[in-house]
Amino acid sequence: MEYRKLGNTDLEVSVITFGAWAAGGMMWGGTKQNDAVNAIRASYDMGVTSIDTAPVYGMGYSEQLVGEAIKGLPRDKVQILTKFGLRWDTTEGEYYFDSVSNEGKTVHIYRNARKENIIQECETSLRLLGTDYIDLYQIHWYDPTTPVSESMEAVSRLMEQGKVRYAGVCNYSAAQMEEAAAFIDLASDQLPYSMLRRGIEEEIVPYCIEHNKGILAYSPLQRGLLTGKMKPGQQFDPNDSRAGQAWYLDENIVQVNNFLDRIRPIAEAHKASLGQVVLRWTIEQPGITVALAGARDVAQASDNAKAGSLKLSSDELRTISAELNKINLVFPEKK
Repeated sequence: MEYRKLGNTDLEVSVITFGAWAAGGMMWGGTKQNDAVNAIRASYDMGVTSIDTAPVYGMGYSEQLVGEAIKGLPRDKVQILTKFGLRWDTTEGEYYFDSVSNEGKTVHIYRNARKENIIQECETSLRLLGTDYIDLYQIHWYDPTTPVSESMEAVSRLMEQGKVRYAGVCNYSAAQMEEAAAFIDLASDQLPYSMLRRGIEEEIVPYCIEHNKGILAYSPLQRGLLTGKMKPGQQFDPNDSRAGQAWYLDENIVQVNNFLDRIRPIAEAHKASLGQVVLRWTIEQPGITVALAGARDVAQASDNAKAGSLKLSSDELRTISAELNKINLVFPEKK
């Protein structure tokens, strides 16, 4: 496994970080066939020491699973990354979207980064995770109803108390990072990034490189599309947020699978899976520190972890990028 410093901190994270969004079940079709605890432990045994979670993932269930998984592990050898700022049990802040709980109930999600909320969320996360500090505490989404200074003051207080080591943001633009940086030293920005979704390369990646901020790429496998396991006619559970998304139109699945077939010889030459090649390409891109890879069972987790030690030559990386440029996904305009 390869490890990298996160931004300008001394926090070393594994280039493949366990993403515990799917483990929470919510927005991923529930918790069926969920063996996340053993998946996390199997990942750790293979060198994946960093775990990213959030309270909203299963409304506390993901953090609870992470806490169970790290029980008994040396705490200083594990990096716990969690978040704050999305609430489902209050109407304070800005309404964000509706989702469905693991019990099948509709829940209303609000962005809330107020000081009192952050302090409360941190205490709950510490309890569920079974730890007395969080390595990286990240605001989940920008909250326009709360001054950035107020949010960052709360995180600074938590850092002074030793409950948080470093501060990060998620889904922030370069301008929003610049605003937050006036009040706190940010370690990183967590953003959606994959072979198929590269918009951050235009503005955010250059900003992070210039200011030495880490980038944690989430959904690097485009939520399963880049594994090669999806086929035309793919069906999702009605409570799975991928259902109905244009990414998974038959035409797009065919295009992506054809691309994966074209790079398959590279995977075979390394005795690697297509998913491992995709993950390795992702963390080789400028500015990208780690890729967050989710897994709900040991097999998936082990496959993802192997990408951390895979070596691709510069020629192979160029070949992959050239083949990638031939893809032209279809996104119909919404009526």
